[in-house]
Amino acid sequence: MRPALVSFLLVTAMLAGCSSPPASFYHLSADPSLTAATTRASSQPVIVGPVTVPDLVDRPQIVTRSTNNQVAFNEYARWGEPLKSSIADAIAGDLALLLGSDRVAPASRSIADAQAWRVRVDIQQFESVPGDAVAIDAQWSVRRFGDDNALTGRSLVREPVTGSDWDALVAAHSRALASVSRDIANAIARNPSP
Repeated sequence: MRPALVSFLLVTAMLAGCSSPPASFYHLSADPSLTAATTRASSQPVIVGPVTVPDLVDRPQIVTRSTNNQVAFNEYARWGEPLKSSIADAIAGDLALLLGSDRVAPASRSIADAQAWRVRVDIQQFESVPGDAVAIDAQWSVRRFGDDNALTGRSLVREPVTGSDWDALVAAHSRALASVSRDIANAIARNPSP
């Protein structure tokens, strides 16, 4: 073989060995196994948002806990959209199923309505331990526009991760958010429309 061809093949092999793995992007989703909590569909609109998350997880990388005092930022496993938006979308999808309503939307895609329920979710903890479990601590409130009286609650959820890959971790977070959504839907269902 010619020396130039050998050099080219050697450089190509070295560059291939140095390349980074491709990034994967994930989003949270509504739990399709949820069913309506009431027999009649809610006619009152529901707007989900704002959602807040701890600064530690408010980044594109999926943050995992390695030990009690150590976290890891995975550069190749990332959220496909801001985590706050993904959580609002998942909860809105869950509430639409639980309330049997097509009038549920995240705040980013809704129009203000004086009769709407406004759901605020403050995520206090959004912990991920691959191959083990996820934990969510969510404080939430539900109120009508212009009403100072809010229905409030706190949902503490721990959901096992049923696999060792990123898909299993994200699916566990989606299931955990479905539990939060159940609590919110029950609060709405117990309070009649004005």
